[in-house]
Amino acid sequence: MAKSPEDMTESMIRNLAEKTGKTLAQWVKIAGKSKLSKHGELVKFLKSEHGVTHGYANLIAHKTLASDAGSAASTDDLIDKQYAGNKANLRPLYEKLIKAVNKFGSVEVSPKKAYVSLRHAKQFAIVQPSTATRLDVGINLKDTKPTGRLEASGSFNTMVTHRVRVESLKDVDKALVAWLKKAHNAAS
Repeated sequence: MAKSPEDMTESMIRNLAEKTGKTLAQWVKIAGKSKLSKHGELVKFLKSEHGVTHGYANLIAHKTLASDAGSAASTDDLIDKQYAGNKANLRPLYEKLIKAVNKFGSVEVSPKKAYVSLRHAKQFAIVQPSTATRLDVGINLKDTKPTGRLEASGSFNTMVTHRVRVESLKDVDKALVAWLKKAHNAAS
């Protein structure tokens, strides 16, 4: 059975000192002293100045900035923050989408800081409130040609192959649910 993202993170934390010579706490202190406040800047700094591999640099940056799901008080807090302020009107779209996906059976809904990962053995989709008026649903549909609403993910997110823009409840329709179901089934 595939490891969950949380299991993989814990494994990386356990192996960090052996692989890099420093514990997570030591790396967080080093990264904090850099005064860098953006994730990408921290990753670049750790890789170029300290020779840390990308995966570990990413982990250290997330922990330093408390920007990972594991640093949140709860997953509900992560979702509440995603759909706060000018994005509050998108919450019903998210809830309708999650209700449809949960009918597939085995689905892990795993909130992150900026999006929600949908997993079935492995990630098959993400849901992200990208603007004040739109959710982006990223879907892993290898060997499926983009067409119409099912567009190539482009620069949206490298963890998915396609994107569907959702701006109203009617956009959470049979076509979107079918694409998500196809990706869910392929992820087993």
